[in-house]
Amino acid sequence: MEKRYPVYTLKNECNDCYKCIRECHIKAIRIHEGSASVINDKCIACGHCVTICPAGAKRVRNDIDTVKTLFIAGKEVYVSLAPSWAGVYDIPKEKMIAVLKKLGFTGVSETALGAQEVSIKTAKILNESSAGLYISSACPVIDDYVRLYKPDFAKYITPVASPALTHAKLLKKMLGDNIEVVFIGPCVAKKNEADSHPDLMAAALTFDELNYWIKEEFIDIEKTEVDETCKFVPENAYEGALYPLEGGMNETIKQVGIDKNDVTFISVSSISSFDKALKNINPEKIENKIFVEALGCLGGCINGPCLSSEKSRILITSDIYANTQYRNPVPKEPRVVVDKEYIPQPVEKVEYTIEQVTKALKKISKHSEEDELNCSGCGYVSCREFVNALIAGDAEPSMCVSYMRKIAVRKAAAMLRCMPSAVVIVDSNSEIVEANDSFMHMFCGNMYDIFASRQDGLTGAALDRIVPFSELFTSALSTGKDIHQEHYAIKDKLYDISIFTIEDGELVGAVISDVTKSEMDRSKIARKAREVITKNIATVQEIASLLGEHMVETELLLNSIAEGFDSNVKEDKE
Repeated sequence: MEKRYPVYTLKNECNDCYKCIRECHIKAIRIHEGSASVINDKCIACGHCVTICPAGAKRVRNDIDTVKTLFIAGKEVYVSLAPSWAGVYDIPKEKMIAVLKKLGFTGVSETALGAQEVSIKTAKILNESSAGLYISSACPVIDDYVRLYKPDFAKYITPVASPALTHAKLLKKMLGDNIEVVFIGPCVAKKNEADSHPDLMAAALTFDELNYWIKEEFIDIEKTEVDETCKFVPENAYEGALYPLEGGMNETIKQVGIDKNDVTFISVSSISSFDKALKNINPEKIENKIFVEALGCLGGCINGPCLSSEKSRILITSDIYANTQYRNPVPKEPRVVVDKEYIPQPVEKVEYTIEQVTKALKKISKHSEEDELNCSGCGYVSCREFVNALIAGDAEPSMCVSYMRKIAVRKAAAMLRCMPSAVVIVDSNSEIVEANDSFMHMFCGNMYDIFASRQDGLTGAALDRIVPFSELFTSALSTGKDIHQEHYAIKDKLYDISIFTIEDGELVGAVISDVTKSEMDRSKIARKAREVITKNIATVQEIASLLGEHMVETELLLNSIAEGFDSNVKEDKE
């Protein structure tokens, strides 16, 4: 069965904006036929592209059916509920548990229990270790980023699994190995964890999925009844509830107790900030202990991609603090630990030859350094980075805005040059934006050679200095209506003028044809026709006249013959 990755694209919804490429720190996006898709082998499932996609084309895999299958199989399924729930849902914990049990879960537990065990184990590592760099393992996004893109730092990740996996093992230890654990929280990367550790975590759902499921089952949260079984199992969590906040993990480790005062605690959130934090650092030369609490989302898990809340992050933070209880003292030994080694798996970075890069640059009309604008319109930081993706097959030439503009300009220029009619485009200041050679021939007269020799031709010239009918353009700009004038007379010339709107009140264009010759030819034809008709009429009249004279002579002759015949008959009778 083909693996289904956490993030995917709805191809028909993708609108060629390239925002996901621009926002993706690792450029794990491929463009094919204008549609952006996730490169699964490069993706770290941070979910940022899902959050920022303006068309909603980036989606998160829905695993609700996977959980329902567990119910159908008769499994006892427990929820590992992320501590950020307390800031997202404005309901008591008993109500939250009742809703989840109504969906079919056997019980609900707090992921914060696992976080507490991770903090205890991490504190122990720091106490027993020497000087050096230590990177937290709590965030799967950071873990994968280091393994894939900062492999030299993988050995500095503390060798402990995340709070969710630790919590799953704790639940199985306390409730039985035959149970199934499903994580619910704001994180997309937890789906990768579930896929990689099915023995501990059967599935991972987001708060978005949870809300959808509640609506799908027509559950009214307010009317859901609560009973004595609505309690977190096996117990309530304490300081581990601070983990979704930036600096929360550091605070819990300090509460465990650090034997020596030589640990520097640093909190870093977001991939870009973490990347900058690692810049120019040599861990081998660090003389004290530095522990970096690294989180993939800016501000921590309360800014997770699937938090499903419009609530102020300040209020979410406040609510989490308000719902957090503290232990005194905190145990020095963890009840359960999931040891984990973070093995480097660097993404292959191909170095292309100068010839390959030069060839690719020419494909997008970059023939010199001056042509390399590095505008980031394609989503990449520089033209060189873009052509590397182009060579790799992850990008398309059409993504280059300046290249496509050049193509469009060339096509438009070619069309303008080939048109026999005069074409001109005018802006709201009645200045010429574009004009073809036919227009210059038609209206520049003796100045044609001067304007034709200029690289920009008539661009920027005042229209009223070129043509005597600039008021037609002014009218079209002010009214927004198209204007058509036939046989517009200028001196001894006749023009057909069609003015049309390109941008309301900003740009108008015109197609102008010199119809003088055709009208003259038409006039000549009409004159010749009239001459022929006149001659024909004269001929007909002459023929008619001649026919009339012949008819009279014939009639007189016949009458005389008839009269003579009558007189002869009378004489014979007598």
